[in-house]
Amino acid sequence: MPAHLLQEVSRTYTTTITEPSLGGLQNGGEKLEKTPLASEEDIRPEMKEDIYDPSYQDAEGPKPEFQYVWRNIILMALLHVAALYGLTLVPSSKVYTLLWAFLCYLISALGITAGAHRLWSHRTYKARLPLRLFLIVANTMAFQNDVYEWARDHRTHHKFTETDADPHNSRRGFFFSHVGWLLVRKHPAVKEKGGSLNLSDLKAEKLVMFQRRYYKPAVLLMCFILPTLVPWHFWGETFLHSLYVATFLRYAIVVNATWLVNSAAHLYGYRPYDKNIASRENILVSLGAVGEGFHNYHHAFPYDYSTSEYRWHINVTTFFIDCMAALGLAYDRKKVSKAAVLARVKRTGDGSYKSA
Repeated sequence: MPAHLLQEVSRTYTTTITEPSLGGLQNGGEKLEKTPLASEEDIRPEMKEDIYDPSYQDAEGPKPEFQYVWRNIILMALLHVAALYGLTLVPSSKVYTLLWAFLCYLISALGITAGAHRLWSHRTYKARLPLRLFLIVANTMAFQNDVYEWARDHRTHHKFTETDADPHNSRRGFFFSHVGWLLVRKHPAVKEKGGSLNLSDLKAEKLVMFQRRYYKPAVLLMCFILPTLVPWHFWGETFLHSLYVATFLRYAIVVNATWLVNSAAHLYGYRPYDKNIASRENILVSLGAVGEGFHNYHHAFPYDYSTSEYRWHINVTTFFIDCMAALGLAYDRKKVSKAAVLARVKRTGDGSYKSA
């Protein structure tokens, strides 16, 4: 990258946010004291639907039985069988095919992390039209539900985390929070609370609603047809290698990397910012999910565009957003102040904190 762009990237064009008051969550079987995570201070005027709601309590009594969605179970099983077969083809794949698969993986991942997650779910920064177009296309390639549905479920996850209203509640075990939640009908509380959120910002964005309207044919093109045709047509890769390596294997890796944020990053790792919540710092998850593994920080400060105190450290997504900011395509990046972070660490951290 040219020196003048690096200099621009390194500058701090961000909105600094002071610390909200402490909030706790139910962790394990214990009931912890709950107070709001958001203070009276207007930390992010445009959207607060992802701020944890301490007033919600799980209904007492027996839990509803799982209602299996057999179509999803069969399709997910077939995908992973195809991905395993794709693994056996990797040694005989052309180098360009492997590079293309990696590029599609990176684009898909950014469509989730920089797009559906940090831009549309949390509104942690703003993006101009060319960047929004790229991110909506990249998100479509990722095939993890359209942005509207993804953001709705993710805001529900933050607002009612580790309760029955959390779509991938980690208290129901690793498998459920990883992929099981996609294989069963949603808990009634998820539907109720997810339907109560104000999603007017998403409904008002024409690009998001356009994607939602044409999502199925767009996914067929961007996630399956295009990744397969490019290596087959442009450098003579076999159709089998193109389909099973560049498409099925790449897609399976992307979705599993994303799911690990819901499962592993809620069960394994340190909690330097808030020991009272289940989400954790998991470096391995951050490597696979291009920066989304700093999950204890993210749940403590969901409005920080970097989802991490350390910005570029194992965080490809933050580097990407900063590069877009240097080009004038991203702006108004929200960043929590160092003083607020240290105050939170002192009050609620587990003692594992290491200063940047």
